[in-house]
Amino acid sequence: MIEPNAVPRELRWRGEPLDRVLAAAAPELVPAVLDRVVAELPAYAELPEEELRGDITRIIERGMAMVVRMLRHGGGPDPKSLADLREDVLHRAEEGVPIEAVLNAHNVGVRVAWEHFSGQARPEDVDTLIGVVELVLRYLREITSVVSSAYFQERDVFLADEHAAKQDLLSALLTGSDPVDAAARLGIRPADGYAVLDMEIAAHPDESAPGTNADVVRWRKLRRFRAELERRSPQPLLARLNGYGGVVLLARDPDLRIHDLVLASGAAAGADVTVGVVSAPVAEIPEAARTAHELRRIAVAGRPPGVYTLDDLALDYQLTRPGPARDVLAGKLSAIEDEPDLLETLRTHLGNGLNRRRTARRLHVHPNTVDYRMRKVAELTGLNPADPTDATHLRAALIARTPPGRET
Repeated sequence: MIEPNAVPRELRWRGEPLDRVLAAAAPELVPAVLDRVVAELPAYAELPEEELRGDITRIIERGMAMVVRMLRHGGGPDPKSLADLREDVLHRAEEGVPIEAVLNAHNVGVRVAWEHFSGQARPEDVDTLIGVVELVLRYLREITSVVSSAYFQERDVFLADEHAAKQDLLSALLTGSDPVDAAARLGIRPADGYAVLDMEIAAHPDESAPGTNADVVRWRKLRRFRAELERRSPQPLLARLNGYGGVVLLARDPDLRIHDLVLASGAAAGADVTVGVVSAPVAEIPEAARTAHELRRIAVAGRPPGVYTLDDLALDYQLTRPGPARDVLAGKLSAIEDEPDLLETLRTHLGNGLNRRRTARRLHVHPNTVDYRMRKVAELTGLNPADPTDATHLRAALIARTPPGRET
């Protein structure tokens, strides 16, 4: 059995304290551990490059610093390091990285460091290596305990009553039911009114990166987006969101600048956001939600990302109302109805003010591809996007193709 202070307080390597030697070797060992983790563990190989060079690298650095402190002071890992590790593990659990991959990653780190020193060992270093084995076993025991408990905590958090109460309150408000009981479970009273935000969150660039796990990227994007919303929300955040968008209710507050909130949340997530927003008293929220949903769909059809109210889209909104004129407008795009690339490029190009380079960046294509597709649109529809009058008709046609009513 290993006692808490079984490892000597000062192990030496070539006459130097081992903690100093390990600290000096860290700049070489950290990237070596990262490369080995990516090579041996598929769950980490699928993580976005941003995460590998950021969060994962910092975890390796902190793990090595933890061992350095254990060598310097004896005993087990310090509480602050274990608390930081627990927070990191919770993020991996949220992203869906399997617990066995997280545990194996720490074992890989230990193995790389062991190979570095054991490969240089001389007969006189055997006692030091034995002391290192005892320390490493204690380190891995602590790591295993933290990782396991953090994964169980994540499961419990997901099922927590606060989460359920938020969802119950959100559902009550959106359906016109009495919200008082659900609000009481959160320790609040319902606000007099709410801003209803219907959101579409665009893809993060890493979601289409070759070899990257798009689900992990999407979850990280959503987590950052939610965190910024929660930080700025005056009451517990009422949201039903996934990696593509959803609905958010914000208690009405004269000091709350919704445009700034959405802009900051999108920036934190690294993705463009398009929002339809309607403010209403509690009794009118169900109808406000339907209108916000339509505003968002209309905005996506031909406007750049941003926050849109009925004042902003009054003309566009009217164009989507049933009637013969709407049918005529929508029919102007019938020739490219089955050409999704042309429709998406036209929608994006008009939303970008016909700036070909901006459109190309948004769609991840060459500007010449944008030109080619716009020529095809003109050829098939008889309407040239470069002509101001034709562009107006094309924009109206895109809007008219957005039928009223909630998607199913």
